[in-house]
Amino acid sequence: MLECVINISEGRDHAAIETTSRAALGELLDVHTDPDHNRSVLTVVGEAAARAITIAAVLRLDLRKHEGVHPRIGVVDVVPFVPLGQATMADAVAARDAFAQWAGDELGLPCFLYGPERSLPEVRRGAWTSIKPDTGPNQPHLTAGACAVGARGVLVAYNLWLDGDDVTTARRIARELRGPAVRALGFAVTGGVQVSMNLIDPLQTGPAEVYDLVASKAPIRRAELVGLVPAAVLERIDPRRWEELDLDESRTIEARLHELGLNGSA
Repeated sequence: MLECVINISEGRDHAAIETTSRAALGELLDVHTDPDHNRSVLTVVGEAAARAITIAAVLRLDLRKHEGVHPRIGVVDVVPFVPLGQATMADAVAARDAFAQWAGDELGLPCFLYGPERSLPEVRRGAWTSIKPDTGPNQPHLTAGACAVGARGVLVAYNLWLDGDDVTTARRIARELRGPAVRALGFAVTGGVQVSMNLIDPLQTGPAEVYDLVASKAPIRRAELVGLVPAAVLERIDPRRWEELDLDESRTIEARLHELGLNGSA
């Protein structure tokens, strides 16, 4: 089984987000929306749902009108395929390559690949300069821009709001956190500042670890889980901390698969 965690560049127009989400039909696990990032994270099962959401987003959204604090290269900004259960990274790479070829051929959407060959940050830094699209046209789609299509393991997207409004502090903390297990950026958001992270190895450096690291550097106002978390990550954290860390059993990948009547694990 493959999970796909699609990041679209829309977090404010609820009608557009709902229309795009509905395209996944019965394969939708979760929708997380952030108006400051102007971004939504749609977690689905399988390749067909990923393609349906991409079609809906390309038809509905326009990158030329987009404003938000999060970096982006397209309206369907990131499409990572993630192996679950018995699926392998080779399965995810095959799905990635097939999706990118389809998006380039059928939608005229330039796609940059990431995964075993190079990281998503490398694509963001090099797109249209040192890195050319792997599929599709050699110029951005007029309204949809481009797409980063990936194959990766399970990660946890996690945000921490700091007390105060000093974005310099948030950016300094983000720099100090960055490493093989954590990707981090500091943003100014409505009502304060945020350290926004991808936890690449959440079984080693998970929500509790980064929360405590950040708390040692600055007071934290609140935490936010973006999307879903593997049950194994939740199980290694003291349940008494779940509320503080914005975690819950109902927001695991396994719980949402069970709701759809599917058997799978991260």
